[in-house]
Amino acid sequence: MNRFKMFTLAAGFAAVMAAPLPASATECGTSDKITIANMTWLSASTLASIAKTILASGYGCDVELVPGDTVPTATSMLTKGKPDIAPELWVSTAQAIWDQMTEKGNVYKANNIFAGGGEEGWWIPDYVAAEHPEIKSITDLKANWQVFADVSNPDKGRLYGCPPGWGCEIITNNLFKALGLGETFELFSPGSGENLKASIARQVTRKKPIVGYYWGPTDVIGKYKLVRLDMPTFDADKFKCLTDKDCADPQVTGWAVGEVAVAVVTEMKTKAPNVAEFLSKLQVPNAEISEVLAWGDDNKASPEEVAAHFLKNYEAIWTAWVPADVAEKVKASL
Repeated sequence: MNRFKMFTLAAGFAAVMAAPLPASATECGTSDKITIANMTWLSASTLASIAKTILASGYGCDVELVPGDTVPTATSMLTKGKPDIAPELWVSTAQAIWDQMTEKGNVYKANNIFAGGGEEGWWIPDYVAAEHPEIKSITDLKANWQVFADVSNPDKGRLYGCPPGWGCEIITNNLFKALGLGETFELFSPGSGENLKASIARQVTRKKPIVGYYWGPTDVIGKYKLVRLDMPTFDADKFKCLTDKDCADPQVTGWAVGEVAVAVVTEMKTKAPNVAEFLSKLQVPNAEISEVLAWGDDNKASPEEVAAHFLKNYEAIWTAWVPADVAEKVKASL
């Protein structure tokens, strides 16, 4: 073999050895830090912790949870491409922003996080529904305000609104205007998701009337036996305006069926295809996740503890999201 051929073969062998090896199906695929939106309610923060554990322990990714809420997170993903993942983004409450994401193409829906979809609206306890059969719909509230009058303002009913910064705050505010409820109701801001939950718990424990915003699947709906008030037929155009804080003429319409996305920045498909594959399978059944959340509430567990409880006790669900060796690594880390 002459020197030229030897040199050529040696150079070729060196090039092959120097070339990066393709990632296996169980490797992260990127050394970049992956950020996950850690939102302020238990289901979202639990799902964020579940995703973090699987990505860090199963795939070896560098993962960080970052603070988030529906509207701020959606806006940040649209404008800055961060965070990388929002495991529970309520598309239907941030529709205007989501439409901009779709048009821009920098964020996509990897999956619907809840198998049965999300459910939002205004709710009353079952005992209020039984005692006041005349209150079946949101359109019945205006004439029956006395039922929900609060001692601090006995001349008006109190409607507990959506926590500040959540997408549902804009919708609830606009729907309140569209129904003309300002004549007989005060729209009371709970201040936070925890305060809203505490207000419901306090009123139900005392068997007092309460009406306000909530969503499912959550432990609150099942634990306190809340009944969702009927709404008019859903109208897409009217509802889209309700999601806009600058809606000039809000109109009454039913709440959109909750589209709750695993929202992911589009570049994840190319820089970490294994992560994208996992996220495309990330979905939880409504009944089971409500059970998990109820366990967390009953045990005053942190989102990390609730996530660990899910991973230890609901293997049949999450092991279907990942390759077998990834699942074994996650189990070993618990």
